Amino acid sequence: MTHLSETPPSRRPRRRFFLRRGPMENIATALIAIGFLMLFQPFLLVLYTYSLITLLAGTAMFIIVSKFPE
Repeated sequence: MTHLSETPPSRRPRRRFFLRRGPMENIATALIAIGFLMLFQPFLLVLYTYSLITLLAGTAMFIIVSKFPE
C-alpha cells in the first residue's frame, strides 16, 4: 500500500488549480479584503450596498476551501 507522500513527485496525481487549497485560500482572502474595502469607502453607495454580500461570500468560500487537500 503506497501513500502520496511515498510516491515520487513525477507520479503524484496533478490536481486542478481550483481543487488546490493554497490558490483558493488566496482568492477567498482577496474577496474578503475587497468586501472590507467596499464597506469602508465613502464614495459609491453601490459598493457599500454589496459589501456585506462580498464579505460573506469570501468568508463562506474560505471555510469551504480550508477543507480541501493540500
